[in-house]
Amino acid sequence: MTDKKLPSLNIRMRGFTHRIPVEVAQQWVDANSKRLPAQRVPLCRANGRVLAEDVAAPLSIPPFDVALTDGYALCGSETAGASLYNPLPFRLQGESLPARPFTEAVLPGTAVRIMTGAPMPEVADTVLPAEYAIDQEGHIEVTAPTAPGGNIGRCGMDVQQGTQLCQRGRRLRPQDVGLLAAMGFTEVDVIRQPRVRMIITGDELVTSGVPRDRYAFFEANSKQLRALLERDGGKVEMQCHVADEPEAIRQALLAPDADIVLLVGGSGIGSNDHAATVLAQAGELAIHGLALSPAGSAGMGSRNNTLVFLLPGSPTACLCAYDFFAGRALRLAGGRSADWPYVARQAVVARKIVSAVGRVDYCRVRIHNDGVEPITSGGALLLSTTTHADGFVIVPADSEGYPADAVVTVYLYDPIP
Repeated sequence: MTDKKLPSLNIRMRGFTHRIPVEVAQQWVDANSKRLPAQRVPLCRANGRVLAEDVAAPLSIPPFDVALTDGYALCGSETAGASLYNPLPFRLQGESLPARPFTEAVLPGTAVRIMTGAPMPEVADTVLPAEYAIDQEGHIEVTAPTAPGGNIGRCGMDVQQGTQLCQRGRRLRPQDVGLLAAMGFTEVDVIRQPRVRMIITGDELVTSGVPRDRYAFFEANSKQLRALLERDGGKVEMQCHVADEPEAIRQALLAPDADIVLLVGGSGIGSNDHAATVLAQAGELAIHGLALSPAGSAGMGSRNNTLVFLLPGSPTACLCAYDFFAGRALRLAGGRSADWPYVARQAVVARKIVSAVGRVDYCRVRIHNDGVEPITSGGALLLSTTTHADGFVIVPADSEGYPADAVVTVYLYDPIP
């Protein structure tokens, strides 16, 4: 791991004397994020969860030979030469329906009426589609030949018993859940969802729906973070709004039963910013102050086995710090990939993207027909810069930005339609 200086607590009204590189902070996240244990959940609640163990097929699908179309089960060799001008007669011997099979062997010159999904009778080796037969009283006239093996789903054709259905670490999709249900599973072992505590600080904040003082702001980060947590597989264990007072923050931090704590606000250098000091006193402040814009005041550490992330109170900076660090830890704890959970695409820069050497820039961009252009207004304060943006571009610390006509990777806030 890259060498780094320890964070200083003597920053209030002074500023950071040293900023930690983003890659060092991410290395700390990776080293300290432990995958959570497994839990068994009902299959109806397994969609979107991460499998804890490989799952093998307990049976074959289909479990027996079945008809793939409505028609007639018979011996295909006996239909040779059949046509509209030369229909061949077959006596109807019976009928095979789903869950109600015809239990006798098909005799020469006879056929069994069969429906899609019904078991194939013994001896019959093909299913003649209904449109190639004229159903008469007690017999049919076959008007086209059918080859042996036609329109039959053989036992195990879809899935062979014992084969691997889903691999450990797979995030289950609706079709995966459907396949497991078809195998008879009622429960499945998945990684436990990370329990997240959100501690929102800020005397100037009020909850939506509550009368707002002239100098107050409606609190937005908890709603934004809750949506991000749900996207990344987390579960909110507790959410609280506390005053900008060290003891109030400390009490919320010390509460049990969280895997990850998000301490939102109070991470900066103001006289009323207490997050870093409280974490250092109650646990470990591993990193504080990053070479990152717009989330330079973010930090991280731990208390016992719980990871704690200091997220800036400015909405865009909060989003940036979450995705770079807290979301990464959450995804790793839940058995997911640490990678960005966004669709990436290549695009050409239409207007220069400006950055500063020595820091990573999280640059919000719009995509037009002529390429990508940065959104320059608003800084970290305005969440509207992300709602106006189609996505973002990461400018590395060793770059002054990207000139016009450069090809960049854009991470899209919305999936490609």
